[in-house]
Amino acid sequence: MDEANKYVRRLAFWGIPLSLAVMGLKMLAWSVTGSVALLSDGLESFVNVAAALLAWMAVGYAAKPADDDHPFGHHKAEYFSAVAEGVLIVVAALLIVQEAVGALAAPALPETPVLGFAINAAAGVINTIWAVVLIRAGRTHRSPALAADGQHIVSDVVTSAGVLVGLVLALVTGYAILDPVMAIIVAVNILFQGWKVISYSVSGLMDHAVPAEEENAIKATIAAHAQGALNVHYLRSRQAGRATFIAFDLVVPASMSVGEAHGICDRLEEAIQAAHPGAQCIIHVEPDSERAHGVRVKM
Repeated sequence: MDEANKYVRRLAFWGIPLSLAVMGLKMLAWSVTGSVALLSDGLESFVNVAAALLAWMAVGYAAKPADDDHPFGHHKAEYFSAVAEGVLIVVAALLIVQEAVGALAAPALPETPVLGFAINAAAGVINTIWAVVLIRAGRTHRSPALAADGQHIVSDVVTSAGVLVGLVLALVTGYAILDPVMAIIVAVNILFQGWKVISYSVSGLMDHAVPAEEENAIKATIAAHAQGALNVHYLRSRQAGRATFIAFDLVVPASMSVGEAHGICDRLEEAIQAAHPGAQCIIHVEPDSERAHGVRVKM
């Protein structure tokens, strides 16, 4: 397992005790206030714990090397984890709605609000810092599981902030019904975040191409290191977690030897992998007699 994989799995592991600590703080805040909005915030943290466990298992499995049954590796395991996390987020939102609707009939102002708010705010600070760490690591190391976990925690931070605002308004105005109403608003936001996580992860499972900006960078790398070739066409790409698969046809003079064409392919693979870590290339060599319209290599 390389250093990047070890770092990603280490982050995923530390998400488990952190999510447990945050859940404990939020449930403590609910216990001292009796607020249904704080309870809804705490219920979402139960999902955070499950999501952290899923992410840790997924990044470990995804890091396994390719084998006879999985010749392209196990990278997509992280997408399954992210889809499962999105489903858990939706379940958490539905639980919150259930609690909030029940409280609409008999709303009550929270008890000892200052202590409860302080505890919940501390949990929010921890979540904010951890979300930034996870999202940055997820983007840098192309880990869908870490990125999904980070995005989920962002939604948790937004939830906590919204809950605190709603409770302050309830105390200031004396309208206790604002507590369950805010919980329902929070649930709607969580549902939206869950949909985003599921949509992104399903896109990855469907072999989505790399973004246009990255594709242009790949084309530029090919053009800069394809001396001796005539043309490149039919460029395809797909992302699978931390791996990027790139395939294209390389047109060479019909008189070029196999050894010379192989040398160009080796040079292109090394250049692409250096510029785009995790890239795996499949290059099909064609003689110029079968040249097709494509991306012209600038010599």
